[in-house]
Amino acid sequence: MTGVPLNVDWQQILLHLLNFTILFGALYILLYKPVKDFMKGREDHYAEMDSKAELALADAESSKEAYAAKVKAFDEEVKAEKTEMSKAVEAERERRISAAKTEAEKIVADARSAADREKSEILASAQKEITDMVTEAMEKLTLEQSASDAFDQFLDAAEETK
Repeated sequence: MTGVPLNVDWQQILLHLLNFTILFGALYILLYKPVKDFMKGREDHYAEMDSKAELALADAESSKEAYAAKVKAFDEEVKAEKTEMSKAVEAERERRISAAKTEAEKIVADARSAADREKSEILASAQKEITDMVTEAMEKLTLEQSASDAFDQFLDAAEETK
């Protein structure tokens, strides 16, 4: 042990260094590398899941926008149809009102003509009745005058015979 200061055995140090290197290599191969590979795989898996989620989110956003556009188009179509239907209903209402007014005017005109006919018939009937009454009255008056004249003649004749 000559020449070794402080009791340092270089052979023991090299042996420990060799053991440490073997242990480090074995631990690297047995533990570090598999754990590192596992962690890398897990990181890749989660990165892939994240990218799929982002793609799904982007797809959902585009679907949402497409559905929003479809809903807007549908709402506009419904609004246009509603406007068209209200115009059609308004036109039908106007047509029916016009038809009802025309029918009412026809009914009033028919009623007036029927009333005029009835009035003419009543006047003709009344005129006939008046004519008949006047004729009858004249006949009675004529009969009375002729009876009265006959009676007067009878009386005159009776007085003359006396």
